[in-house]
Amino acid sequence: MFDLDKWQEIFATLKKNKLRTFLTSFSVAWGILLLIILLGSGNGLQNAVMQNFESNAKNAVWIWPGRTSMEYKGLKKDREIKFTNEDYEMLRDQILEIDHISPQFNIWGGTSVSYNNEFGNFTVQCVLPDHKPIEGSKLLSGRYLNNIDIDQKRKVVVVGEEVQKALFKQEDPIGKYIKVNNILFKVIGVYSDGNGWQNRRVVLPFTSAQQIFNGGVTVSSIGLTTGDATVEETKLIEEKIRQKLAKIHSFDPEDKSALGLRNTLQEFEQTQNVFFGIKLFIWFIGIGTLIAGIVGVSNIMMIVVKERTKEIGVRKALGATPRSILGLVISEAVFITTLAGYFGMVLGVAIMELIDFAVDQSIANAPVTSDAGGQPVIFLNPNADIGIAIGATVLLIICGALAGMIPAIKAARISPIESLRYE
Repeated sequence: MFDLDKWQEIFATLKKNKLRTFLTSFSVAWGILLLIILLGSGNGLQNAVMQNFESNAKNAVWIWPGRTSMEYKGLKKDREIKFTNEDYEMLRDQILEIDHISPQFNIWGGTSVSYNNEFGNFTVQCVLPDHKPIEGSKLLSGRYLNNIDIDQKRKVVVVGEEVQKALFKQEDPIGKYIKVNNILFKVIGVYSDGNGWQNRRVVLPFTSAQQIFNGGVTVSSIGLTTGDATVEETKLIEEKIRQKLAKIHSFDPEDKSALGLRNTLQEFEQTQNVFFGIKLFIWFIGIGTLIAGIVGVSNIMMIVVKERTKEIGVRKALGATPRSILGLVISEAVFITTLAGYFGMVLGVAIMELIDFAVDQSIANAPVTSDAGGQPVIFLNPNADIGIAIGATVLLIICGALAGMIPAIKAARISPIESLRYE
């Protein structure tokens, strides 16, 4: 039953001791606020990194040639390794664990891409249809490259959505012709690939590019996916690839400089482990701050009991029960903790929402440039789980009640005679 007199007395006590009440409330609110900001910031960083991973398949392996750093079978070191179509065909036919595979041919130097009076320098990728699942690209309109485009060496192109915005503005690009280094290509599709810089690319058929741009049988790099293979299994696949390519190009399989390998599944697992450690650290700091707030509440309530010893003695002499004294002290502790915890939670969520809005606006208002640069997103949706925020606040309220329990029990056990003699 609601006891109006008791709450009037609690409010009067809090009003009488404004500084003490403020310091106690601040310690509790700061604990919740800091926990929410830390969790939200950690989530924002993790969301951005995970989105960057979405730009490629999580089970992708990328291979590119390097230069030897070791002598091998009478051959000098510092030899340049060059991939050809035969390397791609060998891996495709002999490594059975490969799910999708595509060579890539790069057009080096400045690549001018234009449509009517709009032009710019964009990254040009020359690949096979299997490149789409390796990159994790999503088709927005039209179609992607197919085997007929490859076999017939068609002069077609798929453009990223940022290329579409820069060259075509509001115009539908499908069926239009763009110039790549003054050679006409028909636009057959528009794709999205998560990150801004990934969307500033122009995708050409691998065979057409080799023929048109005098690539011969040169392959710049090879991308592939490994199906449902685990991290350990992908490492074995990497070793198979290294052994076979080392045999073809006559370099030591232990020469890491001769062949570049990037395993996105391994990177993804390592990143997950890093963020798990970061979250543990955040919770450690946040809980430590909450405990400091709870200890502050307990200490303040001890002081309250000490200051009101004579008052409590008079109450008991007039017939107040230990239960009523216990309830009064605990109610005051819970009230301070609840009010301050709620304020800290609301302020923390509001701050994270403002940061989220600012991040979204900066991304939305970023200029669409005509170059192939761009930066990957490093902070995205920095929101703390509202369930965690409410749970932390409830936990703090419960702990506030427990924090007030010790001084409350001490107050309830004071005898009227002892309290009246207390100085």
